[in-house]
This record gives sequence, C-alpha cells and structure tokens, in this order.
Amino acid sequence: MIIYLNTIYKSKIIFKKKIFPCQLGKNGRVPSYKKREGDKCTPSGKFIIRSIFLRKDKKLNIRLRKSIKRKIFYVRENYGWCDDVRSKQYNQLVDLIPNFDYSHEKLYRCDDVYDITLELNYNQNPTFKNKGSAIFIHCSFNDLRNTNGCVAIKKNNLKFIINNLQKINYIYIR
Repeated sequence: MIIYLNTIYKSKIIFKKKIFPCQLGKNGRVPSYKKREGDKCTPSGKFIIRSIFLRKDKKLNIRLRKSIKRKIFYVRENYGWCDDVRSKQYNQLVDLIPNFDYSHEKLYRCDDVYDITLELNYNQNPTFKNKGSAIFIHCSFNDLRNTNGCVAIKKNNLKFIINNLQKINYIYIR
C-alpha cells in the first residue's frame, strides 16, 4: 500500500491497483526525523502494520483470515494510547483503569473514527520520547477533516484493505 500526497494537497492511498482518497495530518507530511509529538504532521517513510484494532460491538463484516488473525485486537472501553512523553508507556496501548494519570487518546469512541484502526510501527523498537505517537490508519471523520497526524480513510475502503491484506504489507507514506 502506498500513501501519496500530490501537488494539489489531495492525498490518496494506492492499494491493489485501486486509488482511495484519504486525509493526513492537518499540517501535512514531514520526514520521520522531523516528526514531533503534537505537531499535527503525518510522518513519511516505510512502515508495517503492527496491529489491527476492531470494535467487536460494531458490525464490520471483515474476514479474519489466518494471515492477519494474530494482529487483531478487539478494543475495550478501557483502552487508550499514551501520548505523554513523561510516561514510561509513551506510544503504547494502555489500560485506563484504574486512573491512568498521563495524557492519552481513548480508543473506544462514540463516533466511528476508531471502529477500525491499523497501528503502524512508527517510533517503535526503539521508542524515542517526543518523536510522535499513535500513527494510525483509521476511519475518516464524517466531515473528512484532516487528522492530528494519522491517515484517515472511509470505512468501506478500510474494510477492503483489511480484507485483502497479506501477512506482511509495507505502508509507504510519501
């Protein structure tokens, strides 16, 4: 899968010879080495899909093929993603119960944005503080607005991608 930002600032995902419009960070793309926590930029580079988070309570109609089953995690109401550089759990999935006292993003949301979420391996192994956290490919907002650094795509297009993933897929953000 290749994610492009073209010259007229319209972004697109190319996957299996299909082109899907997508939204990137509000402040555009930056090379990974320039990415900073909270800069609202999408890092460019080559990534892999580390995990796939799904809402079990939603009817998503996704085929859980053997090749991707081990990457699937079902989102619980207490799941969050730590984006606080002061925490030892920076850029990790966290349990918000009991009281998680660091800045985080809730993964169980009332809107549909995180119904399907692909976690990219950005800033992991090793994780560097303040280099950015939680670079996801997730469902678009209803108004198709830009993200805070993730990649957003319409839910049906994201389902198509998941239903056609192989064991290893490289994500190129250019």
